[in-house]
Amino acid sequence: MNTVPSASGRRPAVALALLAVLVGAAVPALAGCRDEPVEPVRIRIATGSPTAVYHAFGQSLATILNRELPGVRATVVVTAASAENVRLVAAGGAELGFTQADVLSGTPDAHPGVVAVARVYDDLLHLVTSAESPIRTVADLRGRRVSVGAPGSGTGITAGRLLDVAGLDGGVVRRERLGLDDSVAALRDGRIDAFFFSGGLPVRAIEQLAGTAGIRLVDLGEWTEPLRRSHREVYVSRDIPSSAYGAEPVTTVANPNYLVVGADVPESVVREVTRLLMERREELAAAHPAAGRMSARSAIATVPLPLHPGAAAWYRANKP
Repeated sequence: MNTVPSASGRRPAVALALLAVLVGAAVPALAGCRDEPVEPVRIRIATGSPTAVYHAFGQSLATILNRELPGVRATVVVTAASAENVRLVAAGGAELGFTQADVLSGTPDAHPGVVAVARVYDDLLHLVTSAESPIRTVADLRGRRVSVGAPGSGTGITAGRLLDVAGLDGGVVRRERLGLDDSVAALRDGRIDAFFFSGGLPVRAIEQLAGTAGIRLVDLGEWTEPLRRSHREVYVSRDIPSSAYGAEPVTTVANPNYLVVGADVPESVVREVTRLLMERREELAAAHPAAGRMSARSAIATVPLPLHPGAAAWYRANKP
């Protein structure tokens, strides 16, 4: 079986290959100048809110890449999350990014320039209100002020679809478009009645809110099948246990999360990113438990996006 060379054996080759893509230089020209100082190669990772899972995962991944890929400088980019991340990767504004599966169109060619590294974990849709709120079902949102996620977020897409299939479209719900941190602050201050957020368990900002103000999670389990019928079959039901936030357990709607990459990032680089993503799962899980749920067996399920050739090569050589 072919094995991936160690970081010490690669030396600057991986970094030089990626540098050629990013700055338009030719690899042969760079190879002849290896003794000369080379600018670090940027790998920008599009994430999300600083208090959400994408950011914690991305920060840990950047630390690993910087430590183990010579000549690479990986950084995280704070974004509105999924939809913006896909646009950034497609436009060359980031090399890697996280996205929910339901943000992606159902056809493989709908996102030119964007392919997959791995399915990483499932996002769970949270509907959060205060502990004393009368809101106990989705129907109770009628006439209420509800944050449905920031523009460009996966939360905005999933929450909007749920409200539509629940018959709460149009102006029935007074929708606010706030990111996670602003939603938490607005609920605490009484400026909204509830907010949606889609993320892996536990979401740190919601955990902090639960510890200081008290929350209730609204059960969304009944909406999984309507969403599957009206949209693609990416949605599944998942439980949020009481251990996550100290609130009553509920069932909610979940959908897969992917790590995506620009299609023109060199195969050797993406193979190394894939290797480190899989081999450093314990370290990534220390940054956020959701990262520990990855496996090579589930990582290859990235429909509708094809795997990048570099990722596919690593999975072929390391079959579970």
